[in-house]
Amino acid sequence: MVLGATGGLGAASARALARDGSDLALCFRSKRDAAEALAEELRGHGRTVTLHPVDATDPATIDAARDAAIAAHGRVHALVWAAGPLVDQLHLSETPLEKWKRAIAVEVNGFFAAAQSLIPHFRAEGGGAFVHLGSAGDLYWPPRDGLSVAPKAANESLVRGIAKEEGRHGIRANSVLVGVIDAGMFHELLAQGQFDDAWVKEVQAQLPLKRWGTAEEIGHAVSFLASKRAGYTTGQQLAVAGGYGV
Repeated sequence: MVLGATGGLGAASARALARDGSDLALCFRSKRDAAEALAEELRGHGRTVTLHPVDATDPATIDAARDAAIAAHGRVHALVWAAGPLVDQLHLSETPLEKWKRAIAVEVNGFFAAAQSLIPHFRAEGGGAFVHLGSAGDLYWPPRDGLSVAPKAANESLVRGIAKEEGRHGIRANSVLVGVIDAGMFHELLAQGQFDDAWVKEVQAQLPLKRWGTAEEIGHAVSFLASKRAGYTTGQQLAVAGGYGV
């Protein structure tokens, strides 16, 4: 079950999960056309794919998607949290309170609601996995990215809490710390001029690998953490960030 499946990283995660043998429950908020196109693509690989409208700020829609996914697939073995609004690049001192509240409502309250929705099902089925797409800014604060980093930092605590409290039920929780990825939101912010040439040069200079990451590389990490291959891994952060913060 992928929340935020029509975003660049959510779609890449869904593709990786499908390639590795998973059927998918794709959750989207408003981009039905994109969700349907992705579903058709994944069905072409022999996967069963269902679509579920979800508003991360409305827990009832998360519960409805969970119930529909269970009815269609029999059970959910993993929840991937890839939902989140476009993140304007602002210093904390210049961040409007309404934008801050929106970020918390979608990312923190939304992830908390999703965890509460799926934990009883995972317990009943003998286990499950949460995979949260976080930010490499949790390792090294990037100026002006507070609307992304701070909410995701709260979710890092939730991930560790879930791992501690639910491990006895076979439930795992881990995060992929996402660096600058050449896809999705990064492209939108570049087009808006929120990143300039000086920013690009400065950030790339800090990266040992000297390149941006790809959405596919995020998908590989998500699929690994969702799978039985990571069966003894919980409460951890896997930084897919080109060495940012090292």
